Amino acid sequence: MIKRAAGAFTGREWGLLGILLAVQFCHILDFVLIMPLGPMLMRSLDASAKEFGLLVSAYTFSAAITGLVASAYMDRFDRKRMLMVLLAGFGVGTLLCGLVDSYATLMAARVVAGGFGGVLAGVVFAIVGDQIRPERRATAMGVVMGGFSAASVLGLPFGLSLAEATGWQTPFLVLAGVTGVILVLGTWLLPPMNAHLAHRREGNVFRDLVQVARDPEHVKAFTLTTAIMFSAFTVVPFLSPYLVGNVGMAEDKLDLIYFAGGLATLVTGPAVFGPLADRYGHARVFAWVAVGSILPIAVVTNLPVSPLWVILTVTTLMMIMASGRMISATALVTGVVHPARRGSFMSLNSSVQQGAAGLAASVGGLMIAGGGGSNAPITGYPAVGALAIAATLATLVLVGRLRPAQVAGAVPQLDQTGAPALAAPLEAPRRRVAADDRTIPGIRT
Repeated sequence: MIKRAAGAFTGREWGLLGILLAVQFCHILDFVLIMPLGPMLMRSLDASAKEFGLLVSAYTFSAAITGLVASAYMDRFDRKRMLMVLLAGFGVGTLLCGLVDSYATLMAARVVAGGFGGVLAGVVFAIVGDQIRPERRATAMGVVMGGFSAASVLGLPFGLSLAEATGWQTPFLVLAGVTGVILVLGTWLLPPMNAHLAHRREGNVFRDLVQVARDPEHVKAFTLTTAIMFSAFTVVPFLSPYLVGNVGMAEDKLDLIYFAGGLATLVTGPAVFGPLADRYGHARVFAWVAVGSILPIAVVTNLPVSPLWVILTVTTLMMIMASGRMISATALVTGVVHPARRGSFMSLNSSVQQGAAGLAASVGGLMIAGGGGSNAPITGYPAVGALAIAATLATLVLVGRLRPAQVAGAVPQLDQTGAPALAAPLEAPRRRVAADDRTIPGIRT
């Protein structure tokens, strides 16, 4: 039964999902690649650890700011055109990262890359929400979100090998070239995606944006997103120094964590969690996986000196649960907004996600001490784990309060031939109570 949901995709839908997966792969790899390049960058640019931290956060904060601005205009244009423009800007920013040779110019290039790349995720998820029916949406999200897994399994090892052999600029140059290829393919293969424009309201774009931000159901979704980020990004940024300084893991083995975790989520996301969420309900599966994520969080933040196989088992399980939770949550959140406002909403949600991740990392950093260049043990990590678990429990309450948007009727998207494109993208009318997401055992709805 689980495989039926994935098998229901048409050839056009698989083509769409393939392009979106490639887009996700590029901008996620661009974001995560700079972190393992830290020692090389600090030596080459004569940058301190604090300056390197600012270099990493420049991408996130730029994405959060531009996401807010883009939200006002996201639903005023064809989704395909918006995706291609943002992808082109991201490609230019990534190309600049490979051409610069100073700290200041690299910082500027990271701001450009983040400004475009951070908004891409919102457009990608809006397209999935428009083009894939709710009963297959979580499976589609699992496919598209496989971009993170692919970046961890394929992109990072290849990029690091290139950097070690030819210099830290090379991976960015190669990634810019790959982005250019995807831009050409997307421009050629994707049909127009403008069905949401039939619902467009004329008026002040920023007034409309405020209405999107103030909608009670949207606020609930933003709050859920914030809680999810706190359940993950209070822990993840400090995982490597804790494992090296406290658990005894060799520094040159850290890449195994991302390889094992990425490989596992590459399989479990589209093949397990997505179909399960489509079959049993997005909110219900989210609740199951969130509860299941508590144990690995508790273990990894209290892990004593351990052999490598134990470390990899715990960290891989934590990544599997985090991936499954995000797949069902993204599918659920996508459904709370009317298609006419989905682009603005998803862009806003992406900004909330970026900002909450940065805030969670900052709060976690205030709770720990130690570490440093000598790989000294850090303290306070168990308290960080307790905060992450508390945030996870909060998500169980918040997810039960979300309600799908009521769509008065479907607006078929036509391609150039006049035929329905991508299997009637917008949602069909729903019953007042949808069995999909309304009921979660043990949680008040």
